[in-house]
Amino acid sequence: MKKIVFILVTLFALLPALTAEARKNKITPEKKGVATINRATAEAHVEFLASDALEGRESGTPAGYIAGEYIIAILKQMGATPLYGNNFAQPFEAYSREGRFSPYTVTPKTIEEIKKHPHHVAKMRNILAKIEGKNPEEIVVVGAHYDHLGTDPMLVGDKIFNGADDNASGVQAVLQILRAFIATGEQPERTVIFALWDGEERGLLGSKYFVNNFSDMTKVKGYMNFDMIGRNNMEERPKHFNLLYMQKDSLFAEWLRHDIKNHTLDLDPDFVTSENFNNGSDQVPFFQAGASIAWYQTGAQPDFHKPSDECDRINWDKMVEITKAAFLCLWKMANQPF
Repeated sequence: MKKIVFILVTLFALLPALTAEARKNKITPEKKGVATINRATAEAHVEFLASDALEGRESGTPAGYIAGEYIIAILKQMGATPLYGNNFAQPFEAYSREGRFSPYTVTPKTIEEIKKHPHHVAKMRNILAKIEGKNPEEIVVVGAHYDHLGTDPMLVGDKIFNGADDNASGVQAVLQILRAFIATGEQPERTVIFALWDGEERGLLGSKYFVNNFSDMTKVKGYMNFDMIGRNNMEERPKHFNLLYMQKDSLFAEWLRHDIKNHTLDLDPDFVTSENFNNGSDQVPFFQAGASIAWYQTGAQPDFHKPSDECDRINWDKMVEITKAAFLCLWKMANQPF
């Protein structure tokens, strides 16, 4: 009898520690999602999109169309849900005045004026998926552009602007994060839209078109952007990247610090606050519409907008760790107040 009492007393004494350990080792939705993000998938996406066969993925070209078809095939394979109806593609047209270097636009009033004169028309399309939230009145969006600069037949040597870092690296992040959300097995509080933009290199055309035509931008609380997350900006800091956000959204930085520690992510971030996101990438139209911004990037690199932006220069391990960190942030953006 005394032995039984001793065992029971010992168990009760150990119970708090055992409970804490169980909580620590519990397979949370976040852990389920993180576990799906891996280097092999990152390499498969980036190496296909940045291959010579895709000729630099210029928007409005057959190669750009193939890049979109690849993304759609991956979404279907995941069992993802299109944002609109049964079609992942959001087609749109961009117009420019006659002249080889005239800028393109998707602004209706400007297009009306352009149509009165000789002009160019480029057919493009965003690729859009969603996970419906418990509260569809609040939305967060994560995006990356999949187009790049195409080819330059006048170049001597390599003529293809493969765009491995810019921005196949960002595309793989969006695709892996979508798969991670699905793997959690849970419906988020807010609806999440996963966007692969076309026409960014021609002037943020895809993201502008989306924002200009979305039914109610007041529902969009936040936008996460990826544009170049695959290279080393400083060779002496191979784990470095930047998280850019507005001061009012400093919670994004707190989440990142917490997640790096709790999920043992091998990263060395700089936290960069800005009150002006009016240039640089697809966050611009969302910022102008009033959404909070979280922008992940590894900064400028010497192969930017050159044919030398190739897969063999990617820091794969860092890119995967950034993708994990971004998933954890987006999960919180979809489920917690900010």
